[in-house]
Amino acid sequence: MFWIESISITTLLLIIVPIAIILFLYFYDRRQRQHAILRNYPILGRMRYMLEKTGPELRQYLFDDDNDGEPFNREEYLHMVMPGKYLNSIIGFGSKRDFNEAGYFIRNAMFTKQNEEMRVDNDGLVDTMRYVVDGDYLFSRKEHREELPALPWLLPEEDAIIIGPNCQQPFHVRSMLGQSAMSYGALGENAITALSKGIGMAKGAWMNTGEGGLSQHHLAGGADIIAQIGSGLFGFRTEDGEFSWERLREKAEIPQVKAFEIKLAQGAKMRGGHVEGEKVTEEIAAIRNVVPYTTINSPNRFHQFDDYPTLFDFIEKIRQHSGKPVGMKIVIGSKQDAEELASFMHETGMGPDFISLDGGEGGSGATYQDLADSVGLPLRSSLILLDDALKKYEVRDSVKIIASGKITTPDRAAIALSMGADLVQVARGFMISVGCIMAHKCHTNECPTGVATTDKKLQQALVVEEKKYRVTNYILTMREGLFRIAAAAGLDSPTKFDRQHVVYKDARGRVFPME
Repeated sequence: MFWIESISITTLLLIIVPIAIILFLYFYDRRQRQHAILRNYPILGRMRYMLEKTGPELRQYLFDDDNDGEPFNREEYLHMVMPGKYLNSIIGFGSKRDFNEAGYFIRNAMFTKQNEEMRVDNDGLVDTMRYVVDGDYLFSRKEHREELPALPWLLPEEDAIIIGPNCQQPFHVRSMLGQSAMSYGALGENAITALSKGIGMAKGAWMNTGEGGLSQHHLAGGADIIAQIGSGLFGFRTEDGEFSWERLREKAEIPQVKAFEIKLAQGAKMRGGHVEGEKVTEEIAAIRNVVPYTTINSPNRFHQFDDYPTLFDFIEKIRQHSGKPVGMKIVIGSKQDAEELASFMHETGMGPDFISLDGGEGGSGATYQDLADSVGLPLRSSLILLDDALKKYEVRDSVKIIASGKITTPDRAAIALSMGADLVQVARGFMISVGCIMAHKCHTNECPTGVATTDKKLQQALVVEEKKYRVTNYILTMREGLFRIAAAAGLDSPTKFDRQHVVYKDARGRVFPME
């Protein structure tokens, strides 16, 4: 009898409590003044907001086609995840690309190169780990991790790209791929450490510190470093916010620091960086020489220069004080901009040792929608403008171009190299290799995978000793793919890509040479 009464009370509570909650929300929503839908349709309005909140996830995983979605669709995302996890980029059946759409295509050779004909250094194997699938079922997947030595796919010493050959300490680059700028603060310490260790293991590549300054986490893996200097001068500033030549010399004395880069702009924001206060921990504040837990907005531009003469003077001073190559990161907005830069380099004999050219499609941890969508040209347009201008004014041989902006696969890298780049660099591809799921929460400090957050609890999800191998594998498959495409184009090295190796097909099927 007691058991029956208990069931009855439980059942009664299960009925009464939900009804009470619904009634409370109904009358509450009818009286609130903020949301019009909820005042007229309280229950349906709640359902609407719930669906709106879960909409991005539902579209990403259930409703979007594999080739739909931006900034990366499902196919593009998997092309970054799978090589890092499985050290494999083989697919079956055929491409999912829509070949009726306009686009660029790499021109294959009638007589391709054999593997033994390629100019590549594969002598020093890379010790890495990959996953092997034991069984793939409807509700589970069984896999194990195994160690294996992998080919490094490096340029031979004689083919190395030399940045700043006239500097006291030139930068010899034997990987045509490196990591684009990502700051400690935008990314957490676990992500930065995993990237550093993975890049260091892959050999020959580099990582860019971003404008947040150089940290111990960047140095953890022994990777080559390009130390970026942003308009906020983080890591290079005095307490008063002025440029510190002493701090520059300190960084230059670190053997891993191979070059310095002055950031004028990046694709997603033509302004200085932004970091929410909750991401600015005491450690990050110490590196940047700012107040902890205070929102940081860098100036739109440097106070140290405001035209080409003062910019080039600043570059020259950094080069003299450091003895190392100095570059600049820019976004091109027009043909005129590219020609003004090249013309001044020709007239003065001054300028950067390298130019990191970012496209308008580039990403950022935090920016404004209007800047990300419409300011600055995409990479493939601006790359040709910059390369043409530098050649026109006969200064192309004095500067290297490092291209970035959604270059996440070997074919995209090959097209960028053909358009005039000497090297390519990737940011979001590396983020995805350490666990990013494109949750679009980089600016909130609530990244669910522990990548773009400084929250200690959330960062526990990112295990450095596991993710570092995915970084290494991503680099190795990218470099292998570049050599594979070069062989298909009849070239013995990806350093030999130029415009004759790419054609453009429009939506009507007409083909145009890039030249």
